[in-house]
Order: sequence, then structure tokens, then C-alpha cells
Amino acid sequence: MVKKIVIIGPESTGKSTLCKNLAAHYKTAWVKEYAREYLLKNGTVYSFENLLTIAKGQVGNEEIGIKNLAAQSSSPLTTHHSPLIIDTDMYVLKVWCEFVFGQCHHWILNRIVERPYDLYLLCNIDLPWVKDELREYPDLTTREKLYHHYKDILVNQHTPWVDISGNYEERLQKAISAIDKL
Repeated sequence: MVKKIVIIGPESTGKSTLCKNLAAHYKTAWVKEYAREYLLKNGTVYSFENLLTIAKGQVGNEEIGIKNLAAQSSSPLTTHHSPLIIDTDMYVLKVWCEFVFGQCHHWILNRIVERPYDLYLLCNIDLPWVKDELREYPDLTTREKLYHHYKDILVNQHTPWVDISGNYEERLQKAISAIDKL
């Protein structure tokens, strides 16, 4: 059984860096955020319908990651089971849809109910915001509002979660500690 660890939080909170570092630490795969790939290819202007396309792409990439890791884990040469590190899930798409468009696709809500995970790592906003071609919310007030949306979601669901804060090394150590407890 593949342990699925999801990293979520507002933009520019070190999610992708943490995923990459955790994957290296555990010598495992990680599922990249599909939205970044989609927006770089299709442009930064997006619609409510585009977010559904992004959500389906994220789930598709996650399914590929699960199958690949499960196949590796079932090999007779495998002595341990590595976790699958996932950058973003349907909670991120839910927050995105609701924050920008005031509504969420039922398909996304259904995937939230259907897709179990083993641990959430919520990246805090204590890292400095870094501009790139896709980021939209540099102001602290918006970042705080988004962070609290994620935290409220995690508090009100059953999967264990850990707040990840500090510099990049502190974040990595907190995440490793949380994953090792699984």
C-alpha cells in the first residue's frame, strides 16, 4: 500500500521545493503540480472551466505516480515502501475555485471525498513571497487569508496534518519527522 503525502498551501510557500527535497530524502517519486505545467503551456489567463481541466490533470498525474510507485514497491528487490509525495491536491483546487470564482466544481468536491491520503503538510506563509510568471498574490493580507482557508479545511477533516514553517531546512526536517511517524 502506497503512503500518500500531500503538500498544500498558498503560492510561494515552498511546496515544490519541499516535494523535491522529500523525494530525494526518501528516494521516491513525487507528483508535480499540474497547474504550473498547464498555465505555462496555455497562458496565465484562466477560466472556471480551466480549473476543472487542471484538477483532472492533477488527478491523472497522481494516478500515474501511485501506479508507478506501487509497481516499484511490489518488486522482490524492494526492502522498504517509499511514500508518494504529492504537490497539491483537490483541496488546493477547491480553494482556488472558491477564492477566484466563488464556487467549486462538483467533480472536485467528489474527488475530495473519494481520494484518501495519509498525511497533509500545510506550508505556512513565513517564507518571503518570490515573484514568478504564475504567481498572483504578493500581498501578506491575501496570503494570510488563503493560508487560513487551507488550515480551516485541514482542521475539519480526518487525515492527520502538520503545519510546516521555518526556513527550507527546518521545513524539510519537520516534514521528515511527520512522515517518519507514519
